[in-house]
Amino acid sequence: MIKQALLGEFEQEAENTRKLLQAIPDAALNYKPQPHLWSVGQLASHIAEVYNWFDGTFNQDVFDMGSYKYDKGDISKASNIVDKFEENLAVARKVLEGADEATLMNVWHMQMGGKDIMPPMPRAAVVRSFLFNHLYHHRGELVAHLRATGNTIPGLYGPTYEESQAMMAQMN
Repeated sequence: MIKQALLGEFEQEAENTRKLLQAIPDAALNYKPQPHLWSVGQLASHIAEVYNWFDGTFNQDVFDMGSYKYDKGDISKASNIVDKFEENLAVARKVLEGADEATLMNVWHMQMGGKDIMPPMPRAAVVRSFLFNHLYHHRGELVAHLRATGNTIPGLYGPTYEESQAMMAQMN
């Protein structure tokens, strides 16, 4: 039952992630609102990479960030980031569909050098926080970055402000 709920949210939010990544123009990829922050391309690549963490979250009791190999891929074009997202999404979907619901309450650890870097928690809580909520947080950052560059963003949970204003104008 928990797995079915996770799958439903996964599918809905994957579509929102896809819409957002597809809205990135190549001209915005190098934009950084401040020097210490990720660029649009780096942030979008990180969003695509979160889907690559499903296997380690569902199929390992300890996720070792010290040995994890981050693969941002070629971020010189927005289409490359979308392709990486689609590749990682397909694998994440298979992992989630094949997950054993009996293991969702098993304690999971994220470690580096043998030390916990996150509090150990049930795998289901990790899926919600480390995978899902983490992804939504970075999507929000990406929305802000794109708005700051004057780009149009898609509505993720209904119409955007601009879309709602256009609808209101049509009604008048």
